[in-house]
Amino acid sequence: MNKNVLNTDLTGKVAVVTGAGGVLCSNFAKVIARAGAKVALLDLNEQAAKQFADEIVAEGGIAKAYACNVLDKDICYAVADQVEKDLGKCDILINGAGGNNPKATTDKEYFEIGDIDADTKSFFDLDASGVGFVFNLNFLGTLIPTQAFARQMVGRKECSILNISSMNAYTPLTKIPAYSGAKAAISNFTQWLAVHFSKVGIRVNAIAPGFFSTKQNAKLLWNDDGTPTPRTGKILAATPMGRFGEANELEGGLLFLLNEQAAGFITGVVLPIDGGFSAYSGV
Repeated sequence: MNKNVLNTDLTGKVAVVTGAGGVLCSNFAKVIARAGAKVALLDLNEQAAKQFADEIVAEGGIAKAYACNVLDKDICYAVADQVEKDLGKCDILINGAGGNNPKATTDKEYFEIGDIDADTKSFFDLDASGVGFVFNLNFLGTLIPTQAFARQMVGRKECSILNISSMNAYTPLTKIPAYSGAKAAISNFTQWLAVHFSKVGIRVNAIAPGFFSTKQNAKLLWNDDGTPTPRTGKILAATPMGRFGEANELEGGLLFLLNEQAAGFITGVVLPIDGGFSAYSGV
């Protein structure tokens, strides 16, 4: 397998990626496998994770898929024990599982008089269980796997946890209050974990992707006929580089933060990878 452009050498390390059945996290798994790591791909959809694990193996890497519900502590601990038996103790954890839900999304950006009685889902119609699911998936879905795998890291050298924050953590986006709040919590939790584990050899950082077009957000960004939604127009107008990011453009930040030689004194940071979105005031 080809080494990456940053020469991040993860040979001999065991990396665990949650949410690895998705577009972005499956790419993370491939990138760190190409850097030499043995990779455990975890996803609620084991078949999706297995497809990507098989692709890694076909490229000459070492990878194995596991069915895992990141909201179930017993399952996460059982999977962690199995990964240790199959591949060894976890050195790198990428907490990629997360997402939004329509039940936690308003139909309109701004509340207007009459919306309570109108045929529209306003703030007052948000489903508490949907909001709870989104917050739990993103926050507890990071906390619980960290509990399961960080216990294998404690006291060992050059271990690293990488969380996935978002532009929502800096400024909340309209329509998605639960997802925005959950990602803000991830940024805060990243800093908390970095301090908490600073004496036992574990660095904890996060990347905050800007806007990438994936299956998860397709309904918000594209009409059924493939034309861009008004929301897409707003996003691109607020992104100085004027386009959505490509999955491979997250690789450099990912590899940099995992590279002990390059980033060994970096912990507790949230790195925006956003085409300038977080820097742009709009004027």
